[in-house]
Amino acid sequence: MSATVLVGAQWGDEGKGKITDLISGDFDVVCRYGGGANAGHSVVANGHHLALHQIPSGIVHKDVLSVIGNGCIVDPTVILEEIDHLKAEGLDCAGLRISGNAHIVMPWHKDLDGAHEKNLGKNLIGTTKRGIGPCYMDKMNRTGLRMQDMLDPARFREKVEASLAYQNPILEKVYGLPTYSVDAVCEEFAAYAERLNPHIVESGKLLNEELAQGKSILFEGAQATMLDIDHGTYPFVTSSNCTAGGAVTGSGVGPTNIDRVLGVAKAYLTRVGSGPFPTELDLDEGVGKFLLETGHEYGVTTGRKRRCGWYDAVVTKFAAQVNGLTDLAITKLDVLTGLDTIKVCTAYDCDGVEYTTVPEHRALFDAAKPKYIEVPGWTEDITGCKSFDELPKNAQDYIKLIEELSGVKVSFVAVGPDREQTINRFWK
Repeated sequence: MSATVLVGAQWGDEGKGKITDLISGDFDVVCRYGGGANAGHSVVANGHHLALHQIPSGIVHKDVLSVIGNGCIVDPTVILEEIDHLKAEGLDCAGLRISGNAHIVMPWHKDLDGAHEKNLGKNLIGTTKRGIGPCYMDKMNRTGLRMQDMLDPARFREKVEASLAYQNPILEKVYGLPTYSVDAVCEEFAAYAERLNPHIVESGKLLNEELAQGKSILFEGAQATMLDIDHGTYPFVTSSNCTAGGAVTGSGVGPTNIDRVLGVAKAYLTRVGSGPFPTELDLDEGVGKFLLETGHEYGVTTGRKRRCGWYDAVVTKFAAQVNGLTDLAITKLDVLTGLDTIKVCTAYDCDGVEYTTVPEHRALFDAAKPKYIEVPGWTEDITGCKSFDELPKNAQDYIKLIEELSGVKVSFVAVGPDREQTINRFWK
């Protein structure tokens, strides 16, 4: 039995969907362990170009079980849209399993998310307004609704009544928003329950049974290390534990089953939303504009421009420590083609103190100024390279530098968006 965790090593949008799709066929189960519809995973394979928000990327492999774990939150409208879209693409969703303990994103969660973000004004966090924070708030407040509740109409109605008794006055009196009717909500969700019922399972039991039978599991992370609620750039983070430790709490599988942790990082750096970003570049000119346009850096979920910057080795080293990374996958190396020189951040100057890992105290990180080294770029087209040796020497040296600075071997190098445009160096 074995389990591997795949996790973002930066601020998200690193290409986790692509790498999951690439390796998920080697596993019996792919399990998402945290987050909700705020995650957007792009998968390009076999003529399909998919943007998945809730369903694990392993769904493209018909013999792989795709599990949404208890640490996730589920928006029924989004997941049903994805099921319908996948079926229209000729992909079967019979292998989809959803934890009965996963919490439901209710309609008012999205209302509250948008209203709260609007009230923050210039201090806005930059959420996707998908109801993620309010849903996790209800979960931690022990007042949330779970997927299993939909299967018991009387229980579901009772919990909706209790929730709206609290939420409706907030919607109306605090934010001036429309309120919800218990009858209307129960009627709407009865239709969702009918369609999703075949997919709802006791996921912890299922996953442990699979391991006991010698099956292998890939835990697919959503968001990324620097967006983790505890270890990220709080408060500009998501509302769940998206580091490797979240795979344990978000699935019900014990940590001793995990024997490999694969971190995914871009060959440069991006982030969506507010918060500190030491290597950020101006998107209106120069290299910043080049990375934005060449890398097509627009959010899968929101369509927003992603902030772009030079590769930050300090962030990746931090991710290696927090997650216990055993391997790295470097994506979008091809985007750097054509740059005469490439900068790499190797340390921060934080009010005169040098940091080679991410400072835990926000005030220090806010003041962080990047310390760069410069390396030569390359002009050769690398999108057709099938092996590491085919890459230009400067591109090879860049990957070796990333390994040296992170202390983690780079097992994959992606040189284009398609599944086939990925060099496998060490992964077996």
